[in-house]
Amino acid sequence: MASGYALLVRFTLRDTSAALQFDDLVAQTIDGVRAEAGTLVYAVHTPVEEPLVRVFYELYADRAAFQAHEGQAHTRHFLAAREPLLSNVEVTFLDELKGLSKRPGTEQS
Repeated sequence: MASGYALLVRFTLRDTSAALQFDDLVAQTIDGVRAEAGTLVYAVHTPVEEPLVRVFYELYADRAAFQAHEGQAHTRHFLAAREPLLSNVEVTFLDELKGLSKRPGTEQS
């Protein structure tokens, strides 16, 4: 059974300076993301031994919540400002198999 809607995004940054600027941009954006009711998980990672890569895992309540996220001013700013910092971006869209997942809100009592 599908429930949440998720993205796995892999950003490759141009260089160390771009990576630092990207991290600053994420820091400027995250408070707005945290205030979004339909954004359930927004996790930012750096793969081990890949300092110029950032991987985001984003989980939304549903596709409508994702669309609401995309429409936010802080998200639109992030999407535009990140472009000159990137050498590559890969996005995978995911439908959650709720019955096979563990995340906040899915615990059994």
